[in-house]
Order: sequence, then structure tokens, then C-alpha cells
Amino acid sequence: MQGVRRYGLLSDGGVRLELTPTTNSPLAIDVTESTEMRIQRLISENPVIIFSRSSCCMCHVMKRLLATIGVHPTVIELEEEEIDALPSAASGDDDSGGSGGGGAPAVFIGGTRVGGWESLVALHLSGHLVPKLMEVGALRDMVL
Repeated sequence: MQGVRRYGLLSDGGVRLELTPTTNSPLAIDVTESTEMRIQRLISENPVIIFSRSSCCMCHVMKRLLATIGVHPTVIELEEEEIDALPSAASGDDDSGGSGGGGAPAVFIGGTRVGGWESLVALHLSGHLVPKLMEVGALRDMVL
């Protein structure tokens, strides 16, 4: 995450960080902040956030699943060298949506790493995804 970045909206409603020489956006990122600190801050500031590699098909599928429920997550595309800065799952059995290891794509809900595609689907199929999204304020007034 070198240089100054700004948020840009993607056509599907997600958000992407883009490298720009300067920006006056109130969402500008402090370049003195370390990659790890920046990722932690983004996790704490967003109820649902997906960290992805560029052109990751699993990230797209994760966004579509969440959108069908009514949630539009913040999506951050990381560069390869930034993937290692993602916090790992506490349980150690994190899936990463087909990328191997505990990297990206990774979805965080309410500051907690859910995991990759398989973990997100398992949470949804178990009936725990919607209540979790409601708990963190990503969904409101939904009848279960």
C-alpha cells in the first residue's frame, strides 16, 4: 500500500482502493500508517469487508451472496505483497476461497474474520449469517 490511495466505487457497489499521487478525499489513507495498521483500521471501520486479490472470482461470488441478502460489503483489493498482512483466523482452520493458506479472499464481519468462500457459505447454510449481519448492523429490519 505504497503511496496515497483513494476509495473508488465499483460498478457492483463494492469499493476499491486506487493508487493516486494526491487526493483531497476525506477517505484518504495516511501513508505513514503501516499496511497491518491500515488493514486493522479498515476492518474496525466496516461492518462487512472483503479483502481480495485483483480479479478474484471467489470475491465476486462472495459479494453476490451478500448482495442477495441485502448487504453490500466494502471490498479492498490487495497487492500480492499485502496479503500476508491480513490477520489470520483464531481457530487456524480458515479457508481462503481456493487461494490456499489464510490469505485472500477473506471476509470480516463485525471485526471478526469469517474466512473465505467456504466459511461464508457454511455460515449462511447453518442459518447464522443473517443474524450475525444483523448483530453488527449490516442488516436492519429483516424478518427471519
